[in-house]
Amino acid sequence: MKAFTKISWLDFPKIYYQNIREEISSKGKDYILNVDETQFTEYLIEKYRIEPLRIIHDSEEVSPPVKSQERLNNRWGEQYLADSYIFKIQYHFEGKADLFAVKPNPFTYASYDIEINSANNTVSFHIKIFKQDATAFNKAKSEAYSEAFTNLNKVNDHVAQFNSDYERVVSSIFQQAKNKYLEENAFFSAINVKVNKSTESIFTAPTIKKKIITQPKATKNKEFSSVPTMSKEMYDDVLKVVYDSGKSMEKKPALYIGKDEEGLRDQFLFVLETRYEGTTATGETFNRGGKADIILKYATDGSNLFIAECKIWHGSSEFLKAISQLFDRYLTWRDSKVALMLFVKNKDIINVLETIKKDISQHEYYSKYKSDRGESSFSYEFHLPNDIGKKVELEVMTFHFDKE
Repeated sequence: MKAFTKISWLDFPKIYYQNIREEISSKGKDYILNVDETQFTEYLIEKYRIEPLRIIHDSEEVSPPVKSQERLNNRWGEQYLADSYIFKIQYHFEGKADLFAVKPNPFTYASYDIEINSANNTVSFHIKIFKQDATAFNKAKSEAYSEAFTNLNKVNDHVAQFNSDYERVVSSIFQQAKNKYLEENAFFSAINVKVNKSTESIFTAPTIKKKIITQPKATKNKEFSSVPTMSKEMYDDVLKVVYDSGKSMEKKPALYIGKDEEGLRDQFLFVLETRYEGTTATGETFNRGGKADIILKYATDGSNLFIAECKIWHGSSEFLKAISQLFDRYLTWRDSKVALMLFVKNKDIINVLETIKKDISQHEYYSKYKSDRGESSFSYEFHLPNDIGKKVELEVMTFHFDKE
C-alpha cells in the first residue's frame, strides 16, 4: 500500500471511537449495568490504546537481490538491455500498525509502496538499481525511506493529541451508554414495566485477546504443492464481521457519504486488520494478474485466506463483469473462499437484490446457489475458469449506502 494515504486522520478517530461504542453496545444492558465499571473501562482503554510509530533503524535487513533484465533507452533514444537488481529492505517497528494507513493533516506529498506484517511488526519496501554500486544502492534506499516515512512524525503528532484526551473520552463513552440504560430502567419503573431482577451477578471484564486463527491446512494428495484452506469457522466469522460492519455503516451516513470504492473498502479493511491474530489484511494487493481490493493472508507464510472485491452497483452487466474480474484476474487454483461486496446507491435496494439473485446464474463460472446468509448476503458455489472441478465459495454481500 502507499504509506500514510489510505484513511484521513479526520475520519480515523471517529471510526476508532465508533468501534468502542459498538463493543459496549454488543455487551447488552445487563452486562453494562452489572460489570465492574473501573475494570471494564480499563479493559477498553488498554484494548484500543494507540501507541505511536517508531521505526527501529538498527533492525534493518536487506534481502538478496532479485536480478533481471530490462530494456532502457540511452541518450540517443536507442534501446538496450540492462541488468536490474531489486532489493527488499525491512525494519521492525513499534506502535500500532494501522497508523501506516493514516493520512495526516497537513500532509506532505510524498509516499512509497510499503508492506506491513502486523504479526511480526515489520515494515518493508523495495528498491531497484541498475548496477552493482554501493553508492547507488544507499542513495536509492535513503530516498525510498524518506518518501515512505516522511509523514510518520505528523501522524505521531496526531496520536499524541489523541492520547491526551483518550482515557477521558473512553470513560465518557462508557458512561453515556450506562446512563442510557439507567434512564431506560427508570422510565420502565415509572410506567410500571418490570425490569428483570435475575441479573444481579457482577460480570467480569474480558481479557484483551484477538481472535486466533490457526494456520490453514494443506491437502496431502496434491503433488509438488499444498493448498491452504480457510476453516469454515473462520470463513463464517470473516463474513459475519464484514456483513455486520456494512449493516452498521448503513445506519451512519457520515461513514460513507462522499467516499468512492477505495474509501468504502478502507472502512472494512480497518475492521479486518484489527480482528485476527496471525494474519495480515491488505488492500490493493497484487495477486495473480491484478490488484485485489481486500486480501487476508496468513502472516507466517503469506498464504491467501480470503479475497474480496468491492464494487459500486452499476447494474447487472457490470455486476457479472465484476465476478469475471475477480475470478479471471485475482484467483489462483489455491483460492477457495472469496466475496464480492456491492455498494448500492440506488434508492430501490429490493430491486437490486432481486436482480442479483435472478442474473447471477447466467455467469459462465456459476455452479449452484447455496443459501441466504442474511437479507442481503447470498452464498454461491462457483468454479475456476479453467478447472470446472475446482470449487470456489463466493459470497455476494450488498450494502445500501443511499444517502448523498
